[in-house]
Amino acid sequence: MSELIVIPGDDPVQIAGSPHLDRLQPYGKVVLFRDRPGDDEEKVRRAAGATVLINSRSAVKWPAALLNRLTRLRFITVAGIGTDAIDLDAARRQGIVVSNIPGRTASIVAEHALALLLAAARRLPTQTAELRAGRWTNLDMTYLGGKTLGVVGVGSIGARMAQLGRAIGMQVIAWTFRPSAERSTQLGVEFVELDELLRRSDVVSLHVKLTPQSRGLIGRRELAMMKPGSILVNTARGAIVDTDSLVEWLHSGRLGGAALDVYDVEPLPPNHPIRHCDRVVLTPHNADQTPEGMDILNGGAVDNVIAFLEGQPQNVVT
Repeated sequence: MSELIVIPGDDPVQIAGSPHLDRLQPYGKVVLFRDRPGDDEEKVRRAAGATVLINSRSAVKWPAALLNRLTRLRFITVAGIGTDAIDLDAARRQGIVVSNIPGRTASIVAEHALALLLAAARRLPTQTAELRAGRWTNLDMTYLGGKTLGVVGVGSIGARMAQLGRAIGMQVIAWTFRPSAERSTQLGVEFVELDELLRRSDVVSLHVKLTPQSRGLIGRRELAMMKPGSILVNTARGAIVDTDSLVEWLHSGRLGGAALDVYDVEPLPPNHPIRHCDRVVLTPHNADQTPEGMDILNGGAVDNVIAFLEGQPQNVVT
């Protein structure tokens, strides 16, 4: 039986036009929507009858109430690592297999995190704005060599970030939900408690996936522990940080800066308070969106679909 494979909202464009989609032709009909669905009813209309979804954008959410209405759906793959756009418990109850693409773009994302950090430490956005305004302004900057980088989460991306931090002369400490002596030795980093990491680090870089345990992990209490003048980097998920508290600490001048690729609301609304903070570097959730990264993710999503349809699902999350 020919499958209906739906890409429910590819905005900003990721997989549209990818040659990898041609590999799905023998397996069924591919329907791709370039714009983002306007509401939940539109999501259901687009996915109605689909046996497979390729969720190329995490902004397209699939809570239980919507998955319950997709009676033919058997498989979802995300075109990335995070699966927080999908209610995994609901998928499990309905027998929907969910896959992701773990680790393959880790170096690309970590490089972006380092770029954000360097831009924040050297205040590059502000310096550019000053020169464009015709002002030759001398700003305070931060030298990172010899400073302490605290890596929160040591999966593939966090591990690579630790390497990059050491490469520019930083001392690296780390925290993870499941520390082990073996992993500490493998990475060559000291595992510490989260509170200690926050107190000791000049830079805190977040690399945990979004789960009920990590949501709000960095809140008012945790931000208050960070060193005066320290920098927060987040390329994980926006909801890991309490935005209101982050904005408050940035306005107070206690934090030296924030470098963010992810937000509590995406796309970032025009009136979002983080837009009005000084000492921030912002990118639109595109840390892995280089040509190489896009090809890896698009190819991985198609590989996941083919593996499932051939009865050998891979990269299964649930």
